[in-house]
Amino acid sequence: MNHGFEIRSGGALDFLALGALVHRLDPGVVPFRKATRFDVHVSGGEFNCAANLADCFGLQTGIATAMVDYPIGDLIAAQVRAMGVTPFYKKFPHNGVNGPNMATVYSDRGYGVRAPSVFYNRANEAAAQLKPGDFDWPAIFGAGVRWFHSGGIFAALSETTGSLILEAIQQARAHGAVVSFDLNYREMLWKTRGDEARAADLMSRIAQQTDVLMGNEEDLQLALGIAGPGVHPDQPINPEALLAMFESVTRRYPNIKVVASTLRQVHSTNRASFSAAAWIDGQTYQAPVCELDVFDRVGRGDGFASGLFYGILAGAPPEEAVRLGWAHGALVTTFPGDTTMATLDQVRALAAGGTGRIQR
Repeated sequence: MNHGFEIRSGGALDFLALGALVHRLDPGVVPFRKATRFDVHVSGGEFNCAANLADCFGLQTGIATAMVDYPIGDLIAAQVRAMGVTPFYKKFPHNGVNGPNMATVYSDRGYGVRAPSVFYNRANEAAAQLKPGDFDWPAIFGAGVRWFHSGGIFAALSETTGSLILEAIQQARAHGAVVSFDLNYREMLWKTRGDEARAADLMSRIAQQTDVLMGNEEDLQLALGIAGPGVHPDQPINPEALLAMFESVTRRYPNIKVVASTLRQVHSTNRASFSAAAWIDGQTYQAPVCELDVFDRVGRGDGFASGLFYGILAGAPPEEAVRLGWAHGALVTTFPGDTTMATLDQVRALAAGGTGRIQR
């Protein structure tokens, strides 16, 4: 099935991600100011996609990232292995006092009318120190990589991480890999760097070399300057404005053959209407709208991206690929943590119109 670009048929890896690994401390519904215990989830937008594609969809995936030689690094590396992802690590020693560190994300789940809270400790983060030349791209891509992926959070970490993404994209394209990028614009990260003006330039340079772009209305406006309406999470789902923005993206960047995003209307922290939309090789597609009972909202967007990427890699028709992404994104909200616990059969069943009835 042609989605506007050719996908190589084989290689050592179906999917390679470049990004930062983090660990998320999750106290559940208890606010951090009252929390006495936490679950630890290994995460990172790029890693989440690689983990989902390996664990649920059975693909051969890898992650190029930083790893620190200390107990938190050991914990994170164990989960990378458990999800079936092949690591390509740039190793950093820890000095026993202040790093370098694997970043910490603090994210409670909220409940009902109480929204979740999210904040970070990315002080002296090892991943922010990654730079061009840290990975042997000719060897990695030379072994065969079908799809390369990175994202805007990693790009925002430092001056050198953006340059590293551009270096990797150049090698990916030279070796025939599809290139995808998730805009994932985080104003807080760019403000902390004091480099918001550079964000638009870097995002545009990356978009010029991207085949598949992920981003919602806010991402497209803030990262690429694409005009669009103001968006509020409690507004009813209306894909028309988003699809119009997708058209604008592809007119500005004709190299982009797929643009996609989730759509949601938030009713409360634990209840949302959920859909997805995509522009694929000149045609637009929308997934159904389903009503979600949300256990953990983190990872929904990466879940959608993973299912969509799988559908494209598997040669599914565009409408089916969008539905697979939508179904997987919806299922990810029913599990704790940032990565999938779903099976491919569950994804296919929901994509085909399944319900919550017991599967016997």
